[in-house]
Amino acid sequence: MVNKYVGKKIISEYQYYEFLAIDRPLTEDEIVELRMLSTRAVITPVSFTNHYNWGDFKGDPNKLMEHYFDAHVYVANWMTAIFMLRLPIEVLNEETVKEVSIPYILDFKAVKDYWVITWRLDESENYDRFGMEDGSGWMMRLAPVRYELLCGDLRSLYIGWLAAVSRGMIDDDEMEALPMCGLGNFTSAQIALAEFLEVDPDLLGGAGIGSPVNPTEKLSEEDIDRWIEALSRNEVKALIRQLLEGKGHQAERIIKNRFASLKRALQADSKSPLRRTVKKLHDNAGKARQIRIEKERRDLERLKARLRMEREAYLKKLSVDFPKVWKSVAETVKRGSGLAYDEACQMLVDISEAYELLKGKQQFKKELRNFMADNIRRKALIKRMEEAGIWKNK
Repeated sequence: MVNKYVGKKIISEYQYYEFLAIDRPLTEDEIVELRMLSTRAVITPVSFTNHYNWGDFKGDPNKLMEHYFDAHVYVANWMTAIFMLRLPIEVLNEETVKEVSIPYILDFKAVKDYWVITWRLDESENYDRFGMEDGSGWMMRLAPVRYELLCGDLRSLYIGWLAAVSRGMIDDDEMEALPMCGLGNFTSAQIALAEFLEVDPDLLGGAGIGSPVNPTEKLSEEDIDRWIEALSRNEVKALIRQLLEGKGHQAERIIKNRFASLKRALQADSKSPLRRTVKKLHDNAGKARQIRIEKERRDLERLKARLRMEREAYLKKLSVDFPKVWKSVAETVKRGSGLAYDEACQMLVDISEAYELLKGKQQFKKELRNFMADNIRRKALIKRMEEAGIWKNK
């Protein structure tokens, strides 16, 4: 398969690039530098967006993520989808990275003070999806994943690992990448990431079976006060300086990351969830599939019941003044167009059902014969009525 992401050309292509600067806006010089890469891109102090129907983007997304941006979405119509995030290096330790890293699915690159994380879908078979979508809209849905990771929520990394399981790349006897809670109540951004990567929905649902919920205990004011008091004078001065220099994002990021570390430390004493084998996850996926099918069946029954009630309410309303309804059909037929005949035929079907519900079929047949006495020469109308099963031409 040609990897279009590195610059090879194919015919009838579509590529979508979107970058987002979150921690700080781009400088004027940086915007000028980016403009040299594309004359057609939409560039703002916080974003870069462009799509290509021919040719290639001159820039290297990896370098752009290292130097300018915090998030990137790439979608191409040869069934490739890529999501990248740049995070401060202290957010993830190397042990965690090693546990979840899957080449060509979930990659991590350490660059100076950052991790650049890449989730990839390279060989989708969902032709309908990539034939219709243009890539726009994904950034809005996926960008919150970065904030979640900054706050210590690693479930998006688990979803990346689960994408490899979904594609049959991990043996049944291997264990889960990370033991974690909350796999039964993913956030909307995490669900979007699973959709972006085309993780089997039943596998995703099965991961939540038996997964403990996220601890809901909030830290007490005493815990928070102790944490604040433990900050050194130099740390406090550095944070205040960042605020005064207009670097509020960096200051907020540092505080939240350190606070997340405190929460993880306080929760470390609680019982960690046991790791499961990939086979167990597949077994759970089977259970989730049955649960989903049963839910869909119940939902369909409820929908049918609701539609029946709405239909009956409409037919009863129709029956309040049948003469008026017959007159409306006659006026519609007089227009003499195919569209008018379609509309009139549908009205007659509704009238038929209303009579059957409230007055009986015979009464409808009598009224219909009277109506057709004036319209028996309208062959196109009669054809439609025959196809609808409400008239038999003798």
